[in-house]
Amino acid sequence: MCTVTFIARRNGYGLGMNRDEKLTRVAGLLPRLTHLNGRAILAPSEPGGGTWIGVNDTGATLALINWYSITSRVGGQAISRGEVVKLALPSDSSLLVDAVLKELPIDRVNPFRLIGVFPAREAVVEWRWNQQRLERRDHCWRSNTWISSGFDEPGAQQTRGRIYRDALRQTSAGSTDWLRRLHRSHGSERGPYSTCMHREDAATVSYTEVRVSRHEVTMRYAPGALCCTALASPYGFKNC
Repeated sequence: MCTVTFIARRNGYGLGMNRDEKLTRVAGLLPRLTHLNGRAILAPSEPGGGTWIGVNDTGATLALINWYSITSRVGGQAISRGEVVKLALPSDSSLLVDAVLKELPIDRVNPFRLIGVFPAREAVVEWRWNQQRLERRDHCWRSNTWISSGFDEPGAQQTRGRIYRDALRQTSAGSTDWLRRLHRSHGSERGPYSTCMHREDAATVSYTEVRVSRHEVTMRYAPGALCCTALASPYGFKNC
């Protein structure tokens, strides 16, 4: 239950992610700067240590959404999908992410879609794991969106996809303000299909925003739905 929006720019990009979860789930922790395998990393986290999104000091971002249309699940004890992002975050290229995923006992991970953005090569890559096969899809360097929903994934993709396409026609499309308006929008109705999602049992619980330029990486975070929660001060470091 998430929405990821990628905005392609010259010499960088912007990315916003709404994280949608059950209201009974433990809240995520605020972003912090860590170091892993020689890389500086900015990421919020689960209390257990995994994460759903992060960016490293080369400007590479990885974001993971659950793939609810694939209904099969791991039998027995599963590895958290948050560990996938955590292990891959030091990677500065899609080939290194390929290698990380190859080493994972991926048959113990539930279905996911992992989106990677690598500005050095203007590469956008999506890895799709359906419990049987890991597929890699290379996307063009252009604005895009990825949507998941545990309520009605095809319906959410249709509705939020239409809202995204309509928003692209605005003169401000691609700006930071535009990205934030999109991720706090309710469209025609506040509910399970809106980009800023609200249900009785689940809702958008955080918004993470990444901005990468030629010289700087910045992350901003709202620990709640952006329609009613202010963004915290930015976290950042110089881009290597």
